[in-house]
Amino acid sequence: MKIVRFISDQDRILFGKYETDQPELANIIDGDIFQSFQVTSEKARIKRFLSPVIPANILGMGLNYRHHAQETGLDIPKYPILFMKATSSVIGHQEPILLPATAPDRVDYEAELAVVIGKRVKNLQPAEAMDCILGYTCANDVSARDWQLRRQNGQWVRAKSFDTFCPLGPWLVTKDEIPDPNQLRIRALLNENNVLQDASTSEMIFNIATIISFLSHSMTLLPGTVILTGTPEGVGFTRKPPLFLGAGDRITVEIEGIGQLSNPVAQEG
Repeated sequence: MKIVRFISDQDRILFGKYETDQPELANIIDGDIFQSFQVTSEKARIKRFLSPVIPANILGMGLNYRHHAQETGLDIPKYPILFMKATSSVIGHQEPILLPATAPDRVDYEAELAVVIGKRVKNLQPAEAMDCILGYTCANDVSARDWQLRRQNGQWVRAKSFDTFCPLGPWLVTKDEIPDPNQLRIRALLNENNVLQDASTSEMIFNIATIISFLSHSMTLLPGTVILTGTPEGVGFTRKPPLFLGAGDRITVEIEGIGQLSNPVAQEG
């Protein structure tokens, strides 16, 4: 099932079941998607997409694709590298990524598969980790590279937590529709047809079960926790010459079995 969170044409914030053959409508969901819910026969018109969930936490994996680690010149990690993003950085499909007034010049894209946790868990073994997943969505781990690499001396959280730096969407696909999330094609496209990243989640160093188990041994994973599983090679700051997002661009994350998350880029006012 595709679960969409949206603002209706009556300005209500709703969850709905989304069908691609009716792209402007959704069947309203009654209840809590993390506990018990039902899909009703009532339809609502989608005025604006919102992020599929309001994250309890946003946990990111750094350098989790071998070729990406190599393109940065850093060592292949022996253990998952954890960082966090502010929940205030979240936006939805079609909402603008804003180039921050304090860091407008080196804003980079990172196409990522996001895992959404469906229930409260702790201390999971890899063999049981997949049971706690509600579903998957597309993510863009937008990053201000000057703050990440130079101005903060390698401290990532501020560089990745500017407002609008965590697009999620366009919807959540429940796990039953993704038989193997470790075998999905993932791409980033600039201005619709310029392919910047093109890889498979099979190239991840630490697979999804390993990531969830690792994280759960240090913190309780709450319903709605969003885990960004890493980005493949092709990011802007490693290119020659470097390529960064500019006002007027549109950056799209495309993941097999999920869809396209697309966001325009604008200057912060």
